[in-house]
Amino acid sequence: MLKKTEKEKRDNKPKNTLTEKTDNKPKNTLTEKTTDEIFKEFREISISEFFRKNRTQLGYSGKTRNLTTIVHELVTNAIDACEEAEIFPEIEVRVEKVDNEHYKFFCKDNAYGIPKEHIGGVFGKMLAGTKFHRNVQMRGQQGIGVSGITMFCQMTTGKPVRVITRTKAECIEAKIMIDITRNEPVMTDKKKYDLNLFGNSTGTIIEGECKKASYINNESGVFEYLRRTAIANPHSKIAFTDPDGKKTIFEKTSREILKKPKEIKLHPRGINVDDLIRLSKRENISVSSFLINRLSRVTQDKINELRALVDVDLNKKSYEMTWQDAEKIIDAFKNIKFLAPSSEGLRTIGEENIQMALTAIVNPEILFVITRKPSVHSGGYAFQIECAFCYEGNAGRRTSDGKIKSEIMRFANSVPLLFDNGECLITKAIYDVDWKRYGIRDFDNSPITIFVNVVSTYIPYASAGKQSISYEEEIFKEVKYGLMDVGRNVAGYISKKKNAETEKTRLKILTVYSMPCSDAVSILTAGSYDEIYAKFSKVIDTKYKQEGNKEGGDEENQNGTNLDISNNNSNRN
Repeated sequence: MLKKTEKEKRDNKPKNTLTEKTDNKPKNTLTEKTTDEIFKEFREISISEFFRKNRTQLGYSGKTRNLTTIVHELVTNAIDACEEAEIFPEIEVRVEKVDNEHYKFFCKDNAYGIPKEHIGGVFGKMLAGTKFHRNVQMRGQQGIGVSGITMFCQMTTGKPVRVITRTKAECIEAKIMIDITRNEPVMTDKKKYDLNLFGNSTGTIIEGECKKASYINNESGVFEYLRRTAIANPHSKIAFTDPDGKKTIFEKTSREILKKPKEIKLHPRGINVDDLIRLSKRENISVSSFLINRLSRVTQDKINELRALVDVDLNKKSYEMTWQDAEKIIDAFKNIKFLAPSSEGLRTIGEENIQMALTAIVNPEILFVITRKPSVHSGGYAFQIECAFCYEGNAGRRTSDGKIKSEIMRFANSVPLLFDNGECLITKAIYDVDWKRYGIRDFDNSPITIFVNVVSTYIPYASAGKQSISYEEEIFKEVKYGLMDVGRNVAGYISKKKNAETEKTRLKILTVYSMPCSDAVSILTAGSYDEIYAKFSKVIDTKYKQEGNKEGGDEENQNGTNLDISNNNSNRN
């Protein structure tokens, strides 16, 4: 083996860059760049600026969805405002095509209007509103939606929204945009009108333009959204004019004025340490009185139990409570049995109202409706589930090629959820049910419309777009159990219907063969054919027609005019 030359040895010798001296001083890029330079680009951003760059979180993520989201936010706010005023909502919506992917929209309600000092905050400021800070059942709950419309219109057209609002005291018009950097409203062209111009009516009109939008009459379009809104809000009248000028009116099917939503106190099992500290600083009473007054289901007996579990002075002022005190109290709450949160703050649609609405709009052959008992999710938020199952008749959805598919209608506090279907807790619960057990062999390809409404003071939406409900075990179970309840009723109906069809077939066969049998018997016995045939007919009528009616049920109960309702408040699971 040849020895390496000295040059080869030098060339192959590894260089130790850490110890070897060099003429040039190594550059340390981390120390050369000063801290000031690193943080030169550091700055705060407003919530408006965040959502401007992340508008998909508000639901603006597709041309059809963009337009539907706008209508959704407008109608949701309108119905909430009317219900707070305890009046029947009457809403008018118009969509007009300006150009390709360019639309105008118009929404008018009959609520009590918006006071002048709050107009800018409602339409031109993110996270401003009357809902987010209250533990009350409302359709909107974040204070983002309607101001998101202003931002989207501003981003796509550069134009403001126009608002006219009439209270009992005054009528104001203004054009509104958002200062994205400061999250503040910019109001221009303010006008004040004579009240007599609008008669005695109050309410709000919102007009605007948007681009990057599309009107399509499909499952996720504006028309379908309003159709489902009418089903879940049977006390509302909604008039809609589409871009072709076609006008549709969804008349109210219920004459019952819904009660104003009631705010309820937080439950001890649903409050965290930070919430407890924040609330306690507002009071100048003892800790024990604070817990009794500000939390639900906390009584003097529960305070006595708490004293035995924690080494906290419950007689000191609530604003003196420390973080450690609050932690001990919250931990102790876990070992105390409290009654479930009050359901007084929950306002369901009602089985009769759901029945009337689905009958009028879906018109199925058979319909079952059920309301589950109130329950609790996330530790302390009350909720309730309403389910309905429509079968045959006009139930289901028709595809362009004439096929019938199942239809799933998801709602949260009576608001339709049209998008993010696969991510939603409701959809997952529906497909977790073994429908074959209830006589539905092919769920996806059956004439079925399923209605599920989750009612709660707090809906755990998956995102700010509010189109799907995130997984909560308690809600998932209640939805599934509600569907299983209606499933049992459906199974009974299908079984009776099959039995009736079987008896009908037997009756037809016997009727056909009764004539040749009567002829044969008359020949064998030399009897009268007419008398023998009459006896055959009497036996058939007595045996099968009566049993057929008994098994199949009254025909009137199967034609969509006199529909069955399952047992109320079933909670067998």
